[in-house]
Amino acid sequence: MQTGTLDLSVSLIGLWLVISGASLEAADNMEPKEAASVKPVYQSHSLCAGEQDYVDRRKRVVLESLHSLGINCSADWVPHIALLPSGGGQRAAVGLMGCLSQMEKEGLLDSLLYMGGVSGSTWSMCALYSDPHWSDNMDRAVSLMTHPGVELEQALAWLDKRSKEELFSLSDIWGVLTSAGIMKQMDLRHLSDEASRNATNPYPIYSAIEKGCLLDGPIEGKWFEVSPHEAGFTELGVFVETSLLGSKFQSGELQEQKPEMDMIELQGVLGCALAHDEVIREFIPPWLNVPGHIDRDADEYLRVYNTLDKLLALIRSSTRDPTTLHALNTLQKILEDKVNRNDSSLLESKNMEERKMIFQHLSLELLEAVDTWSQSVENASVIPKKVLPLIMKWEWGTTRNFLYQHKDAPACLGAKERFHLVDAGLLINVAYPPFLGEKRDIDLIIVPEYSAGNMFETLTLARDYAAEVKKPFPEIDDQVLEEREWPKDCYVFEGKEKEPTIVYMPLFNRRNCQDANEVDAKMEEFSTFQGPFSEAKIKFMLETAEANMKNNKELLLREINKAVLRRQNKRKSVLNNP
Repeated sequence: MQTGTLDLSVSLIGLWLVISGASLEAADNMEPKEAASVKPVYQSHSLCAGEQDYVDRRKRVVLESLHSLGINCSADWVPHIALLPSGGGQRAAVGLMGCLSQMEKEGLLDSLLYMGGVSGSTWSMCALYSDPHWSDNMDRAVSLMTHPGVELEQALAWLDKRSKEELFSLSDIWGVLTSAGIMKQMDLRHLSDEASRNATNPYPIYSAIEKGCLLDGPIEGKWFEVSPHEAGFTELGVFVETSLLGSKFQSGELQEQKPEMDMIELQGVLGCALAHDEVIREFIPPWLNVPGHIDRDADEYLRVYNTLDKLLALIRSSTRDPTTLHALNTLQKILEDKVNRNDSSLLESKNMEERKMIFQHLSLELLEAVDTWSQSVENASVIPKKVLPLIMKWEWGTTRNFLYQHKDAPACLGAKERFHLVDAGLLINVAYPPFLGEKRDIDLIIVPEYSAGNMFETLTLARDYAAEVKKPFPEIDDQVLEEREWPKDCYVFEGKEKEPTIVYMPLFNRRNCQDANEVDAKMEEFSTFQGPFSEAKIKFMLETAEANMKNNKELLLREINKAVLRRQNKRKSVLNNP
């Protein structure tokens, strides 16, 4: 897949709730930060006052929901339930809409305290939370998936304006095209605008990773979370207010406040799986797909082509103008002809330096074709002037680093004035990290699984991550992993004491696919990197996700009941051992 500073009244209310015991969470290790945390960069492993206040108010909504479901619960026993939809491009974005739509119909949506997303699921989250009351009207949210959408001119105008700013990167291009072409809206608000909202919806937490630390840094520097109130590194526990993400810092002090990124920019950061180097090999022309022909220089050539191909598909989805569509199709054909031309003879008996020059020449041919094309298309000049250089530099998710020269920053962060936030699905395609451990003290995690690749991989990756950062995670039976090719529609991984229970719900499964081959065929049909889905594909994906949720309502009610008992036991344990 961010204006407001916490005012003094919110901080005092949060503090009073904890001290007086009026909070529903007096026994849940959720405390506002101490007074020292007024520093612009602060360290804390507790909830900030703003999130604490939201959670307290949201729990009243959850309590009412549980009573309506016939679940016996008191204010002190309200369970902490988080919905963590996986990533998976438009498959995940549409699937999440179907999941939430059915949860509303079944009366389950208001039982959620939190929602946390990565990658494609954050596209839907960004769109949903543009409506302060979305959870009361999922029909409207779903209908927007097939809405005519945003005109290409509007998207290009935003892109042209953004391209004049200092930290323009490929994530901005990805953000505006997925917003306009897939989610059918251009949301110019800021995430921090939600800090003052009522608790109608689950509290949202978005996840990214820092690319430099992902490649060469400690695990504590990898996972990055963003909420309406704060943004920072989950394991380091180092945060700034969300409105300050992107401002200029040095040695922990604010040097210059910059405008907060809008939701289009944020969506580009959160959902830019294309930033992963492996993705550039999705299409390899036959003449290159032979041993010894793929190296770093060939990768750069493929990166140029595959990025242009994806961007053209998204641009195409944002216009219905016959002239523009014809122009886009012409460019697509030019690029396809160039990349499919058999140039293998050029590589024969060439040394590394000669190969590098050949691939640089081939890349320039592609870029020159786009440049020539753009001169004949109205409003397209931003592409060669701004976009093509970024493709060559391969720059994603650039923002100012609030840990620059900070005394407690790991080496992969402290020395850089800027860091690069990219799609968290490149590490774990489900947002488990912010919801593990004592900070949010989650009882039940519901995971609609839309990921490509090996089934259960997000679970095993999260298990390994939890072990490395020493946080509890439920046991995973190895026998279950053997069902990865043709999974059931729902699994429960039971938490015993401090571990959360996880309800894991594969999208394509034994209930809706006859065998493993059909699972593979469906995943191929709804693959992550393709043009925007047709209306028929959207309808099918919505119905599939809705059916998965409807079929497992009773199981979810059973686990919610268990979560209430779990919270009750925690409460009693705290009272008996003050």
